[in-house]
Amino acid sequence: MRIAFISANREHLPDPVLPLGLLYMMGAVGDGHEKTLIDLCFEDRPLEILASRLEEFTPDLVALGMRNIQNADYTDTESTLDYYDQVVRTIRSHSDAPVVMGGGGFSIVPDVLMTRFGLDYGIAGEGERALAELVARLAAGSRDVGGIRNLLTRDGTPMPSQSGRRDFLDLADNIRPDRRWVDARYYEHSGITSIQTKRGCAMTCDYCTYPLIEGRSIRQRPGDDVANEWEAMVAASPAIEHVFIVDSVFNLPPSHAREVSRALISRGLETPWTCYLNPVRFDQELADVMARAGCAGVEIGSDSGTDEGLARLRKGFTTDRIRQTSEICRRAGIKDCHTFVLGTRGEALGDVERSLDFIESLDPYGAIVMAYKDDQEAVDAGLAARLGAFRAQVLEAISRRTQAHTRWAVPSLGLRFNHRLFSRLRKMGMRGPLWQHVT
Repeated sequence: MRIAFISANREHLPDPVLPLGLLYMMGAVGDGHEKTLIDLCFEDRPLEILASRLEEFTPDLVALGMRNIQNADYTDTESTLDYYDQVVRTIRSHSDAPVVMGGGGFSIVPDVLMTRFGLDYGIAGEGERALAELVARLAAGSRDVGGIRNLLTRDGTPMPSQSGRRDFLDLADNIRPDRRWVDARYYEHSGITSIQTKRGCAMTCDYCTYPLIEGRSIRQRPGDDVANEWEAMVAASPAIEHVFIVDSVFNLPPSHAREVSRALISRGLETPWTCYLNPVRFDQELADVMARAGCAGVEIGSDSGTDEGLARLRKGFTTDRIRQTSEICRRAGIKDCHTFVLGTRGEALGDVERSLDFIESLDPYGAIVMAYKDDQEAVDAGLAARLGAFRAQVLEAISRRTQAHTRWAVPSLGLRFNHRLFSRLRKMGMRGPLWQHVT
C-alpha cells in the first residue's frame, strides 16, 4: 500500500519543530508499505509542492497530521483552520485516495473538524495502533473499520472510543519514531531535536488539552530505552546540538525523571537538553541529577502570579512553590523560563497587575508573558469576540510593564519574540532554545 504522510505545519517562530508525532505514525505502519513524507515546513509554495508530490506518488491513503488548531508560536493571532481547508482541498484535487487526519490539534475537536474538512477518517488521541489497524484493513481490501479504537469515520458512525475511554498505549513496548524521514534543515536551523520519554499527565489544569490527547494515566518508557534512542539520534547528525524533551511534564513522576537522567549519565551522553517542568514534587536532589545529566534549562507553566489565579486554574501549586522552584534551579545551575498566561476566565485587570508584580519580584532567568486565548475560539466566533475585547486590555497592561524588563518576552506584541531577532541570533551561531541566550 502506498501511503503519503503530510506534515502541514509551517510555524517557524521561535524555530521549526520536527513532526515527531507523524514520525511515530510512519514507524507504526512498518516497512511493509511504500511510504513518503511530504513536509511543507520549509516550502515557499507549499500547496504547489503538495500537489506535485501527490501526483508523482499516487498514494492509496493520505495521512495528514494537524499539530495545532491555533498557531502555537504564542503570537496569539490566528487559527490554522483556513490553511488546513486549503491543504485538504489540494489533496482532494490531486488524489482520489481516502484521507485520515490525526494529531494534537485534531484531537481537541475531532467531530467538528471531521465535518469541516470532509475527512474520510479521523484519529482522536494516540494514533499508532489505530492507524496501523486501518492500514492493515484497507491494504487487505476491506472497508469495514468497525471496532478500531480512537477512529472516527466520515459517515459519523461512532467508534468505541467515542462512547468510552480512548485507547492508550503501553510505551514500554511502543515503536520509535521513524527518524529516517527528518528534513536535515530542522537540525541545521536550530541544532534542536526532540524526544519523548513518557505520555499522559495526571494534573488537572483547567485549560490544558493534554489529557484529551494523551490521557491522564502516565505511561513511561524505561530509562535505558530512552538513552538508546537518544544515543542513536544524536549520533545520526552532527548538526544536533540540543535535545528538547517534549513530555507534557518531565519531572512527574520524579522517580522516572531520575531514572532517565541517570541512564543518560551512565551512557556519558553530554548533549544539553531542555524540558517542561512542573513545580509540584521538584526538589534539589532531582534538580542536581538533571543538571549532571545535561539539563540546561526548564520551561515552567507557572501561568499566574496570584494564589487565587493558580487555584482557579487548578494548577496544584502556589506562588511560594514557584519561588522555591526558581531558587532550586538557580542553585543547580539550570536556567528557568516561566510562562504566564494572564487574563484567564475569572480574572480582572487588577489580577493581571498583581501577576505582573509577582513576575517582577520572581526575577526568573526568562519569562514569556501572554494574554489568554481559548482553543475553542478557533471554532466559536461568539466566544472569540467576547474574549478578544478583554484580551486587548490585558495586552495593554502587559506592554506597559514589559518594556523595562529585558528578559521578558511578549510574543503577541513582538517584544523580544520576533523573526528578525531570532534570525539574527541564529546567524550569530546561537543554538538550542533562544531564551537561554537572553543574557
